[in-house]
Amino acid sequence: MKAYKEKFINLLIKANVLQFGEFTLKSGRISPYFMNAGKLSSGSHIDSLGEFYADLINEKIGANFDLLFGPAYKGIPLATSAAAALYRKFGADKGVAYNRKEEKSHGEGGLIVGSALFDGAGVIIIEDVITAGTAVREVLPLLKAAAAVRVTDMFIMIDRMEIGNSGKTASAEILDEFGITVHPIVNTREVIAYLHNREIDGKIFIDDGMKNKMEEYMKKYCVN
Repeated sequence: MKAYKEKFINLLIKANVLQFGEFTLKSGRISPYFMNAGKLSSGSHIDSLGEFYADLINEKIGANFDLLFGPAYKGIPLATSAAAALYRKFGADKGVAYNRKEEKSHGEGGLIVGSALFDGAGVIIIEDVITAGTAVREVLPLLKAAAAVRVTDMFIMIDRMEIGNSGKTASAEILDEFGITVHPIVNTREVIAYLHNREIDGKIFIDDGMKNKMEEYMKKYCVN
């Protein structure tokens, strides 16, 4: 496993983002694990997240794009931090843009703020997680209305790998519907593989019992 993936999982544990027990998800499913990304709220957390996103972007597509787009609201600080880390670590100076939830009628106006979009621009989307692909469906019309941009990739924190009502994962649906490839920093199987019987700060978070619960859940709801 890549070093940045291991560091990311450690951050999820230390910040109590990744929790284990019994959780009722929005879908109604009872899950043995839950990720509360809202707990990543300090300067050090945001700085580290930017580096993890930058490492993932550099690994998957290098500098072969023009700007990062952060859907309002969670995507805005993530895209900003990732852009700063890309420049700091890899010398890739890319633009950043984001959308407003409501159009502004004064000042510069409009719904999109930041780097100007232009025809042919390569745009990547930065988000925390995806469930039903709602953010993509909301922002793509805004991007396409601004310019004839190319949106080919989306980067997220973690992929739960769950199958929705269509029989496909959200990532697969987004690829099929929009031609956008979704790249997670980690997926659930990587989390299990790294944390199984591994002690962090004197505690084992995924022992044999929790691993079995997670595997049973994945067998029922996730891709194989």
